[in-house]
This record gives sequence, structure tokens and C-alpha cells, in this order.
Amino acid sequence: MRLIDATNRFPRLLAMPPTTPTVVVVDDDISVRESLELLIQNQGWQPALFESAQEFLEQLPTVVPSCLILDVNLPDLSGLDIQQRISDEKYSTPIIFITGYGDIPTSVRAMKAGATEFLTKPIDDEILIEAIRGAVHRSQANLKREGAQRQLQERFGLLSKREREVMTLVVTGLMNKQVGFELGISEITVKAHRGRVMEKMHATTFVDLVNMAGALGISTAQKPR
Repeated sequence: MRLIDATNRFPRLLAMPPTTPTVVVVDDDISVRESLELLIQNQGWQPALFESAQEFLEQLPTVVPSCLILDVNLPDLSGLDIQQRISDEKYSTPIIFITGYGDIPTSVRAMKAGATEFLTKPIDDEILIEAIRGAVHRSQANLKREGAQRQLQERFGLLSKREREVMTLVVTGLMNKQVGFELGISEITVKAHRGRVMEKMHATTFVDLVNMAGALGISTAQKPR
């Protein structure tokens, strides 16, 4: 299968099974793109090839496990510039940098900014395959974590204003009677709200609820009794 035009590539990507990892290549050297395309396909991954930074930035694929193979020296934007830009946009796909003439300061800067690998051309196929495999596994973990966080936020959004108030106080360790005093409601009412909070948040134990609150950025620091 030959993928020549990037603008025609993503309709094909959308037709792939949702679990097929995508390996994105951004390199202005057509020989590099073509050789990487074959290597990626042979491993059962889906290639997405881009000639320029701008072409890539116009279509950020984030819906499946993926990794980004990024040339450091591109004609329009440098690979490090792309790394910074997509980092600002919360694009969590792991990056593997490749370069024909790398230097230590550049590689250090890339790795400090979160790159998973920094490889010098010509690249050993086995080393690159292992780097891609590790990056894809990392992407899968990222997507799973991000999905769980979105689900948690959606559940929290289903809580009423009062239920959120009760949850916020309960996770600090306050007893139902104390929560009722803080909110000016009865202990029985607090128990009812607390039960609905546990149900809507899908928390089976109090510890579960505390952990969920922490993940949502709600303070769980114990209040003086």
C-alpha cells in the first residue's frame, strides 16, 4: 500500500480498526519516509507520513495509540519547535526524534522536553522498532489514563451542587454529623446525599471516593474536628 498524499491519508486511517496503532512520520526526505513506511507496515502498524511540519500540525491524529517519529531539521519548523507546540496543545503522543547530524545539546533539550528516543541516521531497524514499540505502549497507557480521567470528570459533572458540596467535605474525613453542621442540613440528609455520590461516582468504598477526589483536584486534607 502506497500513501503519497497526506491529505488523503487520514480518511484511510479512520477506516482502520480503532486498536491499530498509528506511527506518524514527519520528515522532508522522501527516501526516509518511504523506507519507514515499509518498516511500519511490516510490523502491523498504520503509517501516516508528512513532508513538512505544517502539514502535520494541520492534522493531529490522537484517537488511537500512536507515536511520532520527528526529524529534528525540517525546512519550515524544527522538530524541537513542533515538540514545544504540540506540548502546549496537550498532545500526549510519545516522540522519537531522528536526525542526520545530532548534537548533545539538542538531544538533551529534546529528552528533557519528554522525547522517548533520540536516534541518529542511518537508523538500525531493530533499534527503531523497539523504540516504536515502547512508545506505542506508552501511548496506550496515556490514552487509558486520559480516558479514565474524562470518565471521572463526566461522573462528577452528574452530581448536583449539594452532592458536590457533600463529597468535598466527606473526603476530608468529616463525619456525616459534621458535614451536616457545615452545610446546615440534617445528618440523615447528608447520608442520603453521600449514598447518591457513591452511586454516581461508581465508588465502592470510601477510599475509592477519596482517590477519585484527589484525581479531580479536590483537596482531601483532613480538617480539624
